[in-house]
Formats: sequence, C-alpha cells, structure tokens
Amino acid sequence: METQFVQVTSTIDSEDTATLLVRKVVGARLAACGQVSGPVSSVYWWENSVQAEDEFLMVFKTTSLAASGLVEFLRRNHTYENPEIVVTPIIGGSEDYLEWISSETSR
Repeated sequence: METQFVQVTSTIDSEDTATLLVRKVVGARLAACGQVSGPVSSVYWWENSVQAEDEFLMVFKTTSLAASGLVEFLRRNHTYENPEIVVTPIIGGSEDYLEWISSETSR
C-alpha cells in the first residue's frame, strides 16, 4: 500500500473543546476519524514544578500527507500555550480500514 498512515494525539482540558476540535478536524477532512476519551490524569513538568490535571485525549487517524495540516490546525486552535501534539506511524492494520482513511482524507 503506497499511502502512509499516522495517528495524531493531543490532550486538552475540556471535553466540550475536545469534541468541537475533533468535529472540525473531521469536517475539514484532515482526519477520517477522531475520538475523545477521558478524563485522563496527566502529570507533567511545567513552570518549574510538577503539575497534575485531568485532561481529555483526542486521537485522530489520518494519512501522512494530511498530518501536517492537522498538526497546524491543532496548533492554531488549541487553548494551550504549548500543546501536546504527537504524530505516530501506523505500521499495519486492516487494509479496508486503511483504505477508508485514505479515501476520507483525500476528498
């Protein structure tokens, strides 16, 4: 299969905002699918101390070609000063599902 596939993840502090961002990303065809889960407990170093907050995890399935547009969209629309945005390669999976990702992000 020629198309490369990736999963993009990010966290945010509001379920409503997470759902809105996922709907906008999928509506813009930057991802074929997105999920919101949580709350998840995040512990991280920020502003010289350990922080702990509940956040909501957003997971997007897309192509490597669409990933840069998705990352830029998240950067512009995220509420955090320095949001977590991680792109991870999908190295395999259901061929039919991967084809669906490709077709839904190439329209």
